[in-house]
Amino acid sequence: MLKISIVLLFLSIFAEIKELNMLGTIVNTAAIIGGSVLGAVIRRGINERYVHALYNALGLCTVILGANTAITHMKDSHFPVMFILAMAVGGVLGTFLKLDYRLNHATARISGGELTKGLTTGILLYCIGTLSMVGPMNSALYGDNTYLFTNATLDFVSSSILASTYGIGMVLAAPVLFCWQGAIYLLTLYGSGLISADLITEISIVGGVLILSTGLNILNIKNCKTLNLMPALFMPPVFFFFIKLFHLLF
Repeated sequence: MLKISIVLLFLSIFAEIKELNMLGTIVNTAAIIGGSVLGAVIRRGINERYVHALYNALGLCTVILGANTAITHMKDSHFPVMFILAMAVGGVLGTFLKLDYRLNHATARISGGELTKGLTTGILLYCIGTLSMVGPMNSALYGDNTYLFTNATLDFVSSSILASTYGIGMVLAAPVLFCWQGAIYLLTLYGSGLISADLITEISIVGGVLILSTGLNILNIKNCKTLNLMPALFMPPVFFFFIKLFHLLF
């Protein structure tokens, strides 16, 4: 009976997801799982120096991607210093919460701590990008999954490279992506007034800086402890809330 109940639960969840038209997010999540499995298989049969070359290539691409994301959106920002405040406040908060230490400690039991670096890199690459954030919005508003299908292709390649270095544990990033894109989808669908173009711009700038930080870490140039900076992503929504509150009161 328990097995039947679990199956029925999953079927009901799938039916609800299908009803919400989250096909793009499902494909994106599946791409990460498939890429991670492929990378883990490749890891067993490829020479270490080739894995190292692929990882360096990913690091360089990550630096360029992060810089391009931040700079591209910076010209559309109406609050040019907001990302600086977000990074400063978010960094202090993340350091106070010891996010980097806590994740390292949690994953040390799985892979001696090595998986932490891969998961941090993967989660940032998969989640904090224009396609990954705008894609669910387009899906919710217009039923258009083009951005998410494109993002799935990119994530498949990235997850393959990461898993070739860190192993099958990289599949743990897939549910994080699903929850992230699902949250954006639901917020857009049921609370369109909560997400504005200006907010997406500011989050994209902060996200670009975090991706750049991850690239530096991949290339062993500088360990910025990017995980401690992650709360910076939540600072723009907080700032916008207080800006709206100020306008309402004054």
